[in-house]
Amino acid sequence: MIKIKLTTMKMNKLKTFSVALLASAFASQAQDIDQAKKAIDAEQFESAKAILKSIIKENPSNGAAFFTLGNVYLTQNVEDSAKIYFQKGLTASDEANLNYIGLGQMDLDNNDVAAAQAKFVLATKDMKRKDFAEYVYQARAYMNAEKPDYKNAIAILNRAAIKNADDAQLQLALGDAYYGDSKQNEAYVAYRSAFQADNSLLRAKMQLGVLLKGAKSYDEALKAYEEVIAINPNYGPVYRELAETYYKIARNKPSQAAVNYKKAIGYYDKYMALTDYSINSRMRRADFLILIEDYVALEAEANKMIELDKVNPRIYRYLGYAAYENGNVDLALKSLESFIASPTNKVIAKDYLYLGLTKIKKGTSEDGLAIDSVAFDSGMKGLKKAIEMEPLAVQDLSDIGKKLFSQKLYKEAAAVFESGASSPESTNYLDDNVYFGLANYYANINKKEGEKVDAIALSKADAAFDKVLVASPTYLEAYLYKARTNRLLEKDDLMVKNYEDYLLKTMELGAEEIAKPAVKTKFIECYNNMAASFANTDKPKAIEYFKKTLALDPANNYATESIKILKQ
Repeated sequence: MIKIKLTTMKMNKLKTFSVALLASAFASQAQDIDQAKKAIDAEQFESAKAILKSIIKENPSNGAAFFTLGNVYLTQNVEDSAKIYFQKGLTASDEANLNYIGLGQMDLDNNDVAAAQAKFVLATKDMKRKDFAEYVYQARAYMNAEKPDYKNAIAILNRAAIKNADDAQLQLALGDAYYGDSKQNEAYVAYRSAFQADNSLLRAKMQLGVLLKGAKSYDEALKAYEEVIAINPNYGPVYRELAETYYKIARNKPSQAAVNYKKAIGYYDKYMALTDYSINSRMRRADFLILIEDYVALEAEANKMIELDKVNPRIYRYLGYAAYENGNVDLALKSLESFIASPTNKVIAKDYLYLGLTKIKKGTSEDGLAIDSVAFDSGMKGLKKAIEMEPLAVQDLSDIGKKLFSQKLYKEAAAVFESGASSPESTNYLDDNVYFGLANYYANINKKEGEKVDAIALSKADAAFDKVLVASPTYLEAYLYKARTNRLLEKDDLMVKNYEDYLLKTMELGAEEIAKPAVKTKFIECYNNMAASFANTDKPKAIEYFKKTLALDPANNYATESIKILKQ
């Protein structure tokens, strides 16, 4: 299964934190703004949008309503609608300045920091002495950007704290900023302060559980969530956190994974029931189904989404993933190509990863013993594109490479392993180098008579085994494969050196290791090949090595006959 993290999921999660406070600092606003705020905090986004649109219709001068609505759309990754409401909000007579912050976040998403900062200046230039909400929203913009800047957010929030350090929403924002900056202790203090300042702010209390989840204290996290449920059993977001915590538990305890995945999806369905079943909510659920690798349910969810919104191109991501995992290659290819071709979609590394694997799968014969070279090359382009976008995508290729290796498709396996073998930061770095070296070696040992070995591939194999020995000096098989590789390259001096290294390192392990039948066989290989390399240049040395073979295996016919020839 492909496990690379969906970056869109992370972004949505962070944005969820932001909308909890929108419009909270404007006590003079109508009650409907408070209702919208509560709906947003409960992640009932469709309800919140309906309330905010009603407010705007009745009072077009309410700039805070435009800003809040634009942020809901940003949370749902509907940038075009977000931009429309932010721009309209600039024409409002009240709190129009807030909409510059929304537009500034969109600039940050587009990596235009200068434009964002210019808009933030416009948003804050008329602030009064006691105002601080603009700073909080500005900090949120930095946190919610596609490339979050938590340190900048913390600095801005500390400026706001000078004006009102006891504000619950400010402390909640500080907690989120510290959490994003991996400062767990500071985040804990801020979340606790937020809840103490406003004990109706359940998100702050829930985040204390999130901190425990991040520290892998899963039992304590579950207790923290139960405390939230005891206060309000209808607070939807806590069930999403329960779902994600049980997912983590399942990953941590593979033997109990099925039970905990079942609990996870049960809690996620509870979350959905308490929020809404809109297309965006279904997409969040689809992201979660990918996490727990339930591709049958994912395909069903994708088909439901198509019924709701036949023209939404984002749905084809989920249908493509599910179809690939469920063996429907043609549907996977069609869906993924449709998704990637749409200019409105934010394509991520995982999309290209699936596209590449789908093309390779489509080009693979039914018996799995051959792959069409054109299809394979096309698939590899997708995989390389994925790695360009997310270097750690190489970690998801390891299992694919091993499958190709088991099918004796060694040349193709080597191509898949090559990127991982060049990525020291990958958790599969050692394994990938072992398999990369082996794949290149085995791709060259069965060459037909007169067919040349691939010297470049074998040199890569030799280099890969060197990396293995650096990363794991006790992996003595690497010396053997270096010797075998250099034998194919007809580099006898290097071959002998590699065999000598293997013999020396193994002997250092003692008599018990040497006495093992498998090790004895490898020693015979070393002595016979070293002897053969000296047969034309140093006959006494060749005979010496063959005698070492016979000491281990007196019936070894190759050594016996070779000695006879050498003594003639």
